Amino acid sequence: MELLRTAHRKTRLSEVIYITLNIAFAIAVYAAIVIVNSLPLAVSIIILSKWRMLAVRPRFWAVNILTNLVDIIVGISVVTLLWSAHDATMTQIGLTVLYIVWLLLIKPRSKRAYIALQAGTAIFLGVTALATVGYSIDAGLYVALIWVIGYSASKHYLGSYDHEPLINIYSLVWSLVFVEYGWLMYHWTFAYAVPGLGGVKLVQGAIILTLMSFVVERMYSLPESPEERKVGDVIAPIVFSASIIILLVVFFNSVTTIGG
Repeated sequence: MELLRTAHRKTRLSEVIYITLNIAFAIAVYAAIVIVNSLPLAVSIIILSKWRMLAVRPRFWAVNILTNLVDIIVGISVVTLLWSAHDATMTQIGLTVLYIVWLLLIKPRSKRAYIALQAGTAIFLGVTALATVGYSIDAGLYVALIWVIGYSASKHYLGSYDHEPLINIYSLVWSLVFVEYGWLMYHWTFAYAVPGLGGVKLVQGAIILTLMSFVVERMYSLPESPEERKVGDVIAPIVFSASIIILLVVFFNSVTTIGG
């Protein structure tokens, strides 16, 4: 009985240490941007936190990097948005809190719904961050980075299906959609400024690509048996996503700000 109590105490202690370290990690990223004012330092903290990817034989490096790519995308995106927020302190604090939520509540989960949320978060934040700094990089690099976002998010989600033999092909197909839309975004991007967010803007392309991915995810997750499928399971996400996309394209393509 004493052994069980000791094991329970160790488990509780491990949880406290895990939570404390993740909060400290997010605060360190915040401090690197807000206090030290160093974007390279913040990015280095994100990259160095993934050192265990390379703590194996080199032949496993590519697999480990791809497995951790969604988390890396979210981390670097948060850093980019923290940097873009400039002196909007509350926005920077809010982004840090959201990153803590990611580290503690979203990233560790393995249920398919959470995996879909992880992929969607990487898409939205990744495309938003890329569009935020995209004006200063080469078009080829821009398209390559948006391909990485689309491919890694697709592969991350599809990997939750053990029976899927065409993960790579499906991921490549969907990432091609990202490349095509990314090429359009590089030359023609709408971003909506929201009061109080500083340099952080809502990027139309990020919203559209996230909604399109949501529709594809809903369709892919339908039961294999036609008898078990419900029309509403397909129609509802399509109508919801299409309504928002049409609203953005028709009514918000002639303005650059929201509430500004």
